[in-house]
Amino acid sequence: MKVILIHGFNKGSKDMRPLERNLELLGYDCVLPDLPLTYKEIEFASFVLEGILEEMIQLDLGKDEKIYLVGHSTGGLVIRKLIADTKYSHKIGRCVLIATPNKGSKLANIAGNVKGYVEIYKTLKSLSYKSVEQFNIENNSEIEMAAIAGCKNNLLLGKLIGDENDGRVEVDSVYLPNLKDFTILPYGHKEIHHQVETAKWVDAFLRTGKFK
Repeated sequence: MKVILIHGFNKGSKDMRPLERNLELLGYDCVLPDLPLTYKEIEFASFVLEGILEEMIQLDLGKDEKIYLVGHSTGGLVIRKLIADTKYSHKIGRCVLIATPNKGSKLANIAGNVKGYVEIYKTLKSLSYKSVEQFNIENNSEIEMAAIAGCKNNLLLGKLIGDENDGRVEVDSVYLPNLKDFTILPYGHKEIHHQVETAKWVDAFLRTGKFK
């Protein structure tokens, strides 16, 4: 099974390597792109991802084979934006969003009050509540999607959020009503996608459409 692993804000493919190793042990063939998720808005990363998807479809995909998508944090929003816009949705299999601020990020809202900050780090600008609402990324397709939230607030910035969170993203922001499945794991934002347990949950959903 082919799966693209998509990193989050201000990260790169290296951050997804622990998940790659864990999924490879479960039989997956992983692709780890480096996407422009620091100084560009999410729409551009989605455009780049579609190019990668197109290349895989043309060069390395069987007739009835599909490509699965797993994103950590902002990477999950890139997946949702891709699904909303792409002409290749029929070649996309199930998707898992890990610690993704699906409704926006309180920390991004706070950063927006710091003069000039989000004008430089434009990906962060895309994560504000207002920007996410304007994305038009409602998943009305038949692609099954699940999300995993973390609830271990072990990061200093997490204290600014108030609600239950993983140190970066509110649990409530990860949940969406149209998800096929949803679960909460006792990990922080920077570690949740590196855990063997998380990989097992991802594997269960990609294969069966359910976490259990």
